[in-house]
Amino acid sequence: MTAASTPLTFTGAHGDPLAARLELPPDRPRAYAVFAHCFACGKDSHAASRISKALTSYGIAVLRFDFTGLGQSGGDFADTTFSSNMEDLVRAADHLREHHRAPTVLIGHSLGGTAALAAAHRVPEVQAVATIGAPAAPVHVTRLFGDYRTQLAERGRAEAHLSGRTVRVSSDFVEDLLQQPQDQRVRSLDAALLVMHSPSDQVVAVDNARQIFDTARHPKSYIALPDADHLLTDRADADYAAAVLAAWAHRYTDTPAAVARP
Repeated sequence: MTAASTPLTFTGAHGDPLAARLELPPDRPRAYAVFAHCFACGKDSHAASRISKALTSYGIAVLRFDFTGLGQSGGDFADTTFSSNMEDLVRAADHLREHHRAPTVLIGHSLGGTAALAAAHRVPEVQAVATIGAPAAPVHVTRLFGDYRTQLAERGRAEAHLSGRTVRVSSDFVEDLLQQPQDQRVRSLDAALLVMHSPSDQVVAVDNARQIFDTARHPKSYIALPDADHLLTDRADADYAAAVLAAWAHRYTDTPAAVARP
């Protein structure tokens, strides 16, 4: 048997169809995971695609999806907030629970990692959460918008220019970011935590990893991703992150069967 990549859709926070892919290992999965992509990226980003596919070699099935208004998903991104992103992630977990098996692992890249930490308490089966280059607080993303307060006052929206594209957000998006009790969520996280971050990350400084790690309770682990950029565009960096993540997650999944390493 070979690994399979299956397209699917489920309903998101605003009732829109969200596009997803379920990466399945060759044999019966020992665990299921959900991967939340980086801010304004998508399920087919380098990190989301490569890490999800690599984890299937370790027996872990991964559902990666496009948040509302991004990629192939329906809806308007301008109408979303961090809270609705978090709800999209919970809906992804609900889909796995209904059609396969509830996820025991949540994985998030950049702001997706922040969302994974925030959503963990909404998915009772979760035993482990892994973040990759995640901000310690959701409001960190406003740094991408420059003088967002002036933009919101003058235009009613803020704009960021990311990888050749313009992303627009509303005042509701910013206000929602400011109201997130992220420290409390991390402090009360009832799951094992793996924090992965590049010391040379130019988008989200590595000090964010220290803040998350120091706030969380044990069991917790930190892994540096030397020389990696924020988006893990080098395949070797994504493969390394996947290998470390899989070995770590093996201790926090229910199925006891040993999985051969590739």
